Amino acid sequence: MAARFGGAMRSVFWLLGLAALAVALALLVGHNESTLTLFWPPYRFDVSFNFVVFCLIVGFVVLHAALRALSLLRDLPAQAQRWRSQQVERSVVGAVMDALSHQLAGRFVRAQASAQQALDQLKGVPPGHWPRRDQLQLLAHLLVAESAQALQNHERRDQHLQAALSPALAKSAPEAHEGALLRAVRWAVEDRNPDAARSRLAELPQGAGRRIQALRLKLRVARLGGDTHEALETARLLAKHRAFSAEASSSIVRGLALDALREAHDLAQLESVWQGLDTSERAMPEIVLAAARRANQLAPASLEPADRQVVHARVRAWLEPLWADFGALDVAQQRQLVLAQEPGLGELDAAGLARLEHLQREWPQNAFLQYLAGQACMQRQLWGKAAQMLGMASHSLIDPALLRRTWRALAQLAEERDDAAAAAAAWKRAALLD
Repeated sequence: MAARFGGAMRSVFWLLGLAALAVALALLVGHNESTLTLFWPPYRFDVSFNFVVFCLIVGFVVLHAALRALSLLRDLPAQAQRWRSQQVERSVVGAVMDALSHQLAGRFVRAQASAQQALDQLKGVPPGHWPRRDQLQLLAHLLVAESAQALQNHERRDQHLQAALSPALAKSAPEAHEGALLRAVRWAVEDRNPDAARSRLAELPQGAGRRIQALRLKLRVARLGGDTHEALETARLLAKHRAFSAEASSSIVRGLALDALREAHDLAQLESVWQGLDTSERAMPEIVLAAARRANQLAPASLEPADRQVVHARVRAWLEPLWADFGALDVAQQRQLVLAQEPGLGELDAAGLARLEHLQREWPQNAFLQYLAGQACMQRQLWGKAAQMLGMASHSLIDPALLRRTWRALAQLAEERDDAAAAAAAWKRAALLD
């Protein structure tokens, strides 16, 4: 509507201008009786002034038209060259678009042919002849390399990838160059070559290396190369940038943290990994239980009693938040919690034992708490209470490993009471468990 209104206004002004010109001409020549005398001895020419003005105007128009025609005639070769260049440019752009269309449609052979056609046409065009000539060449090389990767032609892929990553093209088309580097990283990951992938990642500019796509590839490279620490840091960055859903981010970070804990080779390294975890990660039950289980595995039997007490105290400190939220754990986690706490029962003080008994009274039907309370009482030589707790656990436990330990403990308690028959029956029940 605004454009139509503007066009109407321009028409009105043109009409007003022509009317004003017509009025001016009428006033100038309408009653003008002036004459112009030209002397060319021995001749004399008397000419109307209006006729002279008319001749001057016509002469100017004819001269301008002649000069314009001469200029157009001289520009014909340049226009022809420009037309031919435009035709080649349109053909190259069309070939690149065809290659991209075939690539997306999964027709990789045709994509290669179209992209190669564009490259052949670009050979006759000097660099910088078009505004985006180098960008088109880089994209054509990249499409050929992408199709070659899909066809498992690694030699041709590497050839065109190297051509796409040439410094001359990178300078003219930096965004396309970064895209080519990201594709190179992905191909290296698909080839399961983490060293080549890291080399390509190192070539990315600092800003491009912080993009979500680059971080995703960095995570895959770190996991492929077995660098759990780097993978965990990258997964945290991706979670911060919301590259995954909340559930997926939590699952990925949790899995990497578990891998880092499992890869710890000694207690010092395990402590370092634990301290490197975020607060939210140290609150995950799976991670806490894995850390405690790994600490118990890494504590050798030959460890000095003082050092063993330190390890068990550290494990108890890790497990403390889980005991406070015991009801939120599932059955498998409750079992793992009991198994992680059991090796340190010998160093459990009176306050810890009282807290455990309070928790067992709060959950009186929980077989795991019955078992753990019975074992703790047995460690402190509270034989009667231990026999009561373990007897209750023997009727409610269904886990074979814990039930076997329960019957063994009951057999030892019977031997303490010199009850040979009860001890033999308990040992037999323990032996019959698979």
